[in-house]
Amino acid sequence: MRFPSIPGFEQQAFEKYFKNTGWLMMARVGGLVIKVIITNFALSNYLGPAQFGVLNYPMAIVTFFMAIASLGLDGFVTRELLHDPEKKDVILGTSFWMRLIAGIATLPLVWLVYVIINNHKHLDTPFSYVFIVAFVSVIQSVNIIDSFFQSRVQGKYIMYVQVAGNIASALIKLAFIILKLTLIWFVYSLVFDAVLIATGYVLIYRQTNNHLSSWNYNGKVAAYLFKHSWPLAFSAVLVSIYMKIDQAMIASYLDSKQLGIYTTVAQLSESWYFIPVAIVTSVFPAIMHAKKTDQSRYKLRLQNMYDIMVVISLSIAIIMSFGSSVIYHVVYKNPEFWPGAKVLAVHVWAGIFVFLGSASGQYLIAEGYTKLSMLRTGVGAIVNIVLNIFLLPAYGILGAAYATLVAYFVATFLIVLIPKTREQGLLMFKSLFLISLAQKIIKK
Repeated sequence: MRFPSIPGFEQQAFEKYFKNTGWLMMARVGGLVIKVIITNFALSNYLGPAQFGVLNYPMAIVTFFMAIASLGLDGFVTRELLHDPEKKDVILGTSFWMRLIAGIATLPLVWLVYVIINNHKHLDTPFSYVFIVAFVSVIQSVNIIDSFFQSRVQGKYIMYVQVAGNIASALIKLAFIILKLTLIWFVYSLVFDAVLIATGYVLIYRQTNNHLSSWNYNGKVAAYLFKHSWPLAFSAVLVSIYMKIDQAMIASYLDSKQLGIYTTVAQLSESWYFIPVAIVTSVFPAIMHAKKTDQSRYKLRLQNMYDIMVVISLSIAIIMSFGSSVIYHVVYKNPEFWPGAKVLAVHVWAGIFVFLGSASGQYLIAEGYTKLSMLRTGVGAIVNIVLNIFLLPAYGILGAAYATLVAYFVATFLIVLIPKTREQGLLMFKSLFLISLAQKIIKK
């Protein structure tokens, strides 16, 4: 299979870098199709906006605690396994126990946060639903196996697990719909989704001649891992707040029905966010190589990457924005969902800044500006929270969409205000306003 050429990247090098991440992209595409058809369309139509909102609220809350429970270990463990593959049993075993203990420790925190929010405004979602879903953080401790396969550049195994898990999950939800089961069954299915993925990782790990029984815990290794991974954990928490706080706040300021409608919007709008991750992961090695050998080529490749991100995200935004009314009237049979069309027409434009943010995030990593990356995520989270406080009561879920759009723009282009990264911000502006692309066309 031959991939389309990308300006600024040698075809042979790009295909080499894409081989492993291509598996990951396939897994995400498969998951996207299944998620949209079953979880977003079929399930939302079956439950209706109010119950769909009740179902999605627990995950909106638990997402923050999942980020805490992960301890930022995933990416760091991958790096450690690359450096010391012979220590995989102690690294994986120690990481597993750290994540398991952290997951259990988050359970009382989930209760505390629920009580505080519920005292502010009575929630439609009972605590039992939230507590059930909170166990996802515990179950996902097994997913540290993902880091092992990443370190071995064996993305195909991750694809097997994710695709199989997503198909099984979709079939189970579809069976629940056909059997006309009550809401609680779908709440349990959220936990079972995590069980399916965890089981898949365990089975594939064993089938590749590896054994969980060989894992062991080491206190010194745990201290070392935590010392180096906690900033990543803090960053993950900021990202989860930045990306999901709007859904959590809608339930507090509005009601479950509005959350249900907004959830369909977010799922449709965010279903494309795997694309920048896949592209960036594919071309980042080539960018790093250029940084070491040729600074002008390094800058050119960054500009090309920003151009690609804008062209793809802008195309998606235009199509989804103008087609939002058709999408909602065709797919969602319940007219109560139809107000989501105008919200989608706004929310989908935030994807442009997500695409550019993913690309510029790799630049920050390449230059060692990890603290700045965390700073802009934190600023984005604050802007999102503040705007939602004012816009939700005044404009409802449309206000949440505008808050997301502004917050993502501010976070992405914050680097323009920093002298050492201003040039990259200007490069992104050139791509955003299609100046760079126009220059390329004129030169041809």
